[in-house]
Amino acid sequence: MTKTWRLVLTGGIVVGTFDIVYACVFWAIKSGVAPQRILQRVASGWLGEPSMSGGWATAALGFVSHYCIAISMAATYYVVARRWPALWERPIPYGAAYGLLLYGIMNYVVVPLSNAGASSKDPLWVGMSIAVHMVLIGLPCALFARRAILVDLRAPAPTAV
Repeated sequence: MTKTWRLVLTGGIVVGTFDIVYACVFWAIKSGVAPQRILQRVASGWLGEPSMSGGWATAALGFVSHYCIAISMAATYYVVARRWPALWERPIPYGAAYGLLLYGIMNYVVVPLSNAGASSKDPLWVGMSIAVHMVLIGLPCALFARRAILVDLRAPAPTAV
């Protein structure tokens, strides 16, 4: 794996961690929900309500699914930014906008099309989730993509054989 893709992968792991820690802390404080239940809720996108009674097996499915989604978010930003330089040249505004776009896609496309059922409409959850997507998801995706692209630009060109 190249240094570029290690940076993109790291970005995905960072945003996945920020997001899942936020969800676990929010729901633990608000309603006493355990992290296992949060991860089972993620797995419910695949399995529906039965995921909530699947123990650590469905929590593990939720964990893996969550990080696959987060890594794909980081990789998508990187791939698009390679073709649209403004995305890596101005990572703060575009990263925040990307986070807002991701919030919309996840909550108005992905979750409704999954087996998860309706997501929470709690105003505090929604407001904080929008902010978290902008600052802790979109922005790190943009910053890691920027770093990866700068590594690409500094790399020597391949020699012709």
